[in-house]
Amino acid sequence: MKKIIWAVIVLVVLAGLVWLVKTPGKSGELDAFAQCISESGAKYYGAFWCPNCKNQEARFGRSAKLLPRIECSTPDGKDQLPVCAEAKIEGYPTWDFADGRREIGNLSLEKLAEFTGCPLTQPE
Repeated sequence: MKKIIWAVIVLVVLAGLVWLVKTPGKSGELDAFAQCISESGAKYYGAFWCPNCKNQEARFGRSAKLLPRIECSTPDGKDQLPVCAEAKIEGYPTWDFADGRREIGNLSLEKLAEFTGCPLTQPE
């Protein structure tokens, strides 16, 4: 019985290691869209503690790592970093687009496509 338990533990640990190695680097379904947004000149201002920012990024899944995100919060979450104060960021998330448009709030993928000119190709 002990051998079976140890075998199960070893299998679980190995499965976990495989997941850790393969999953974090896996590309997201919206990588091309997120990359296009970054290349369009858009800027996305957010804060690590902001629930609306987390919801905005959740729309992109794994592809959120490719967004042109600028962190605005100090590590203690009490103040705003100078880069965001200079940009006059008053709410999160805030999107600035290459044409000068500024949108505050959680934007749909369709609106982001419209404002950046990036094609929204979602998985089938």
